[in-house]
Amino acid sequence: MIAAAESSWFGAWFLGLLQGLTEFLPVSSSGHLVLFQQFVHVSGDHVLFDLVLHVGTLLPVLWFYRQDVGGIVKAPFVGEEPLLQRPGVKLALLLILATIPTGLIGVLFQDLFDLWFSTPAVLVVTFAITGTLLFASRNLGGTTELSGMTWWHALALGTAQGLAITPGISRSGTTIVVALLLGFSPTFAARFSFLMSVPAILGAFVLKLKDADLAAMDLPALGIGGLTALASGYAALVLLVIIVKKRRLASFAWYAWAMALVAGGIALWGWVGD
Repeated sequence: MIAAAESSWFGAWFLGLLQGLTEFLPVSSSGHLVLFQQFVHVSGDHVLFDLVLHVGTLLPVLWFYRQDVGGIVKAPFVGEEPLLQRPGVKLALLLILATIPTGLIGVLFQDLFDLWFSTPAVLVVTFAITGTLLFASRNLGGTTELSGMTWWHALALGTAQGLAITPGISRSGTTIVVALLLGFSPTFAARFSFLMSVPAILGAFVLKLKDADLAAMDLPALGIGGLTALASGYAALVLLVIIVKKRRLASFAWYAWAMALVAGGIALWGWVGD
């Protein structure tokens, strides 16, 4: 019994670490979980465990960008400019606009995404796509900030985020690269990308919560996984912001391509085993 519990706690720690690092580093957390979750045992309800991991990676974003979050909350009540010209209000409206295509894609194609989450062979293609996107970011980026952002920019980034629900496609990598392609500064590209993840994570949490079995929760595993995801996620977020500022995002392309090979090996091993 003790050995089983220790195995579950180690699995919770490992998956929490994996989620925290890969949620922010542009290498696809969902792709890594699809690959490695089958080899790691965690007791309790898996849907609930995944939800806790995602909450663990939501909190670092709220803390790191707390000035933006606070500005959004206060903007309707503080400021001398007309309401729609206040930076906090504009940022909030653009984030809401970006969330619309993300939500539509997530809802309309949920069954397809669920199928891909159980198909490691798909990751050969999607990790390769992520690597190519990252490699293409070498010469991208401009100087545009929030003041130059329009409604169609928000819709484009929200669409990119929705497509990145696909396992193996990095959400942060895709949205940051698209923002750089649209001419935004590296700092703002990272900032908007991570703020945009907040409503997406909350929306996914609400949608999946109904499928969670609260009676089967394993509190130690949930605590270990959630706290590990929080700590490793914050470290990864700080690191990635620095990397994006230095325009070194393309260096992760080699890792994504290597993971495509790993996914191919695991898929082949599964076929041979069957």
